[in-house]
Amino acid sequence: MRSKYYPFLRLIGIAAITTVLLYYALVYVHNGTIWLFNRGVLAELAFAFFFLLALFWSHTLISKFFTSSSLANLPRTFKAILEGVTVILTSVLICYLLYYLPYVYIYELANVQLDLLPTRVRLAYVISSIASLFFYYFVERERNIKQLQAEHLRAEQLQKENFRAQLESLKNQVNPHFLFNSLNVLGSLIYKNQDQAVQFLGQLSEVYRTLLDSGQQQLVPLQKELELANAYIYLMKTRFGDNVQFEVEVPQDKLQLQLPPTSVQLLIENAIKHNGSTSKKPLVVKIYTSGNKLVVENNLQPRLSEVTSTGLGLQNISNRYKYMSDEQVEINQNDSAFTVKLPLLSTDEV
Repeated sequence: MRSKYYPFLRLIGIAAITTVLLYYALVYVHNGTIWLFNRGVLAELAFAFFFLLALFWSHTLISKFFTSSSLANLPRTFKAILEGVTVILTSVLICYLLYYLPYVYIYELANVQLDLLPTRVRLAYVISSIASLFFYYFVERERNIKQLQAEHLRAEQLQKENFRAQLESLKNQVNPHFLFNSLNVLGSLIYKNQDQAVQFLGQLSEVYRTLLDSGQQQLVPLQKELELANAYIYLMKTRFGDNVQFEVEVPQDKLQLQLPPTSVQLLIENAIKHNGSTSKKPLVVKIYTSGNKLVVENNLQPRLSEVTSTGLGLQNISNRYKYMSDEQVEINQNDSAFTVKLPLLSTDEV
């Protein structure tokens, strides 16, 4: 997973490379050669590096501020002028604090008389402002625009995956076979146990309602996802009895972590679809946590008859994680068990 310090390290790298290239370009213009290096050059390189690092960092903050929703209502022309003025004033301030003041201070410590011409100081401010505008609009602003475009594309792709997951779940639930079986169970319960029939109908309605609502959400808390899973588990236990068993053990401190909606329900459905079960050899589906991952595991009991599978369910879940996080879904299968580990995400990881 990409480190949270990566943007700052990237900024340091860009500042270092830019410092060396610009400095030795000026050295070549003045001296006709780039073969120059001594303690004085090292000091000037250090000043230039910290100046550019602070400048680029300020550009990042300014760009984020002016592309934020808080300034969305400002007139476009006024916003553009204000943005440019902010870049210029920031560069002048940084130039004064990190270049001019340290430069004068070092000469004072060395007891060297320094006569800086006002013209040279003003020229330094003008050049730094122009350079700052150049780097801001042609580097940072373009990078920020591309990043926003990538985020919009990522959001659209994620929305498509959510709708695809919703459609896939609904297709399976509205599947005539599933609906026929559910109505058969409901019909038999009406005669045997009307209270249980009402509860079964309520859980069936809960499954459909949650699936319909989840299409607009990229992530849901684990607690809400387990509510859907438990409703679906109730339907399956009513239908299959002791042939299918469920073990759900999730600690309270994990319930507010998030994951893509319908993920757990899809995995339970996948386990029942591909495995046979009897009272003597029940299918056991376990749901538990391991670190910051939710584990859905079932014993392997492949059906004797071939089951048609598109593989869209697992692929859909994996794709949604790719759009939202660097964390990846882990899928493992051995001779006895099929296991899927879903990363549980906090809001600052997304």
